[in-house]
Amino acid sequence: MASSASRDALAKASEKLTADTAKVTAAQLATVADEILSVAGLLRAQPRLRRALTDPARSGDNRAELLRSLLSGKLSQITVDTLATLVAGRFGAPSELLDATERLGAEALLDSGDRAGELADIEDELFRFGQIVLGSGELAVTLSDPGAAPERRVKLVEDLLKGKAKPTTLRLVEVALEGFGGRGFDGSLTRLVEMTAEKRDRQVAYVVVAKPLTDSEEQALASKLSDLYNRPVSLKIDVDPEIIGGVSVKVGSDLYDGTVLRRLNEAKQAFR
Repeated sequence: MASSASRDALAKASEKLTADTAKVTAAQLATVADEILSVAGLLRAQPRLRRALTDPARSGDNRAELLRSLLSGKLSQITVDTLATLVAGRFGAPSELLDATERLGAEALLDSGDRAGELADIEDELFRFGQIVLGSGELAVTLSDPGAAPERRVKLVEDLLKGKAKPTTLRLVEVALEGFGGRGFDGSLTRLVEMTAEKRDRQVAYVVVAKPLTDSEEQALASKLSDLYNRPVSLKIDVDPEIIGGVSVKVGSDLYDGTVLRRLNEAKQAFR
């Protein structure tokens, strides 16, 4: 869990980025996001640099100047100013700087998608790609294997998604491949789906049913959950015939399992 100091540093950098990109286009914001993520890659590869940029013995201004000396002239001024603001803050551990930089980059990507009016599509594409991966054991193993060559995994994702998904979706899947926030690939993708929904001011509800719901059934379920959680709900539906019937719904840490399979398992336990 991030320290309060690192959350404060991230908030200040995010405010700086929002102010400096208020009038840029979606494409320009996507470029800034990519630059920030490239710095995250640098921090991931260089632990000594992470330590230097979070060294509590250095002043915030000194850490910011160090970063500027490394990046000025190589990246846009917006990116340099944003990351200088970030490293001027305090971090409980060097790993928190990497997490905050990744988060800034991902948020900027989502803001670019929002500016382009593509967030709903991006959210749906991320979820559907996750379902495709879960449905293929070989693909799941390959994409989740940190020992596999990164270039091979990125190429595989590009082959699967290029021309079939938004460029922002593809870039976010690549972020997931790198282990967003220290998570595995599946956990990273799930978190990015939820961040996309949050950007749309929606709560994600993961729904498992035995057969596809009709449009009216989906609308009724979404309405009921929205009333329950006092905010719009984005349904993520997985069809799994093995549950036999009923429905399972997970929202945050809340789980309602009304499946026939669950009731059968409970009955088996009762007779043991």
